[in-house]
Amino acid sequence: MRSTAARPTATLAILGLALAVTPAPATAADGDVVTRVGEADRAAAVSYWTPERVAALGADDRLAPAETTARPWDGPAPGVGRLFYTQVPRGDGSCSATVVPSSSGDVAFTAGHCVNAGLDRHDRPIQVVNVVFVPGYDRGARPHGTFPVRAFAWPDTYRGPSSSRDDDAVVAVDPVDGRHVADVAGTQGISFDPVPSPVDTTILGYPVSRLARGEALVSCVLPSTSRTNSVHSAWDSDCDMAGGSSGGPWLRDFDPATGTGTIFSVTSKGTVNLDGTTEELSGAAFTDEVRDLYQRAGDL
Repeated sequence: MRSTAARPTATLAILGLALAVTPAPATAADGDVVTRVGEADRAAAVSYWTPERVAALGADDRLAPAETTARPWDGPAPGVGRLFYTQVPRGDGSCSATVVPSSSGDVAFTAGHCVNAGLDRHDRPIQVVNVVFVPGYDRGARPHGTFPVRAFAWPDTYRGPSSSRDDDAVVAVDPVDGRHVADVAGTQGISFDPVPSPVDTTILGYPVSRLARGEALVSCVLPSTSRTNSVHSAWDSDCDMAGGSSGGPWLRDFDPATGTGTIFSVTSKGTVNLDGTTEELSGAAFTDEVRDLYQRAGDL
């Protein structure tokens, strides 16, 4: 339920210290908006994300209060990890992302606003750089390595962080030591078939709150319900994950023993009350445009 004291619904990425870096351009193709990252910039991004910079994201005393519904997840979660980036000039931040099956073995799925930061006050695109993906991140450990992102894309129907429709994106990563991320970290299934409402849902993510400061995977196991208005369709949950959980998978048919399920949405926005506590989450319902984005992702 929404609180009468709630602030406007907000995206749930997390940002920290600013840094000046070189932006990368975005181009439209086949209904997708694609940003490609040069080889030198990919190498620089891996070097940029030192343990100290990662820890700094969770060191702020102004972090959201600890979740009470969400709990640390200590079981397996193939393919789930943290996505790190810098928004110029806003600063460093993180989201959550999940490896999904693809023809390349190099694709992870996340929220659109994690790689589309919208416009600045001069109506210029805010650049997103230093993008890397760390599957299985856990309290500083990077068990599968750090994967530089060579390209990221969202459907051209997604209008940026102020929008809710099609708040989805894909990232394509380089292999590390000759190994594809899907082979190293595993994958979660993904489906664009209709899902009956309500549906039992496991939501996973890396909220940067006082519960775990982004250092550990967190879960909610709750029903989610569909909602449709004149603009878009979405899924709603009473999960209370804070910023940093954006892009985390909403999984149906989840098996706790294997940590696997089928993605039918990802965390997009949350309703946040005046003390900074998230009261509910929403995730955009998948559309044909998002399905097409996913089907083309193996070519990035």
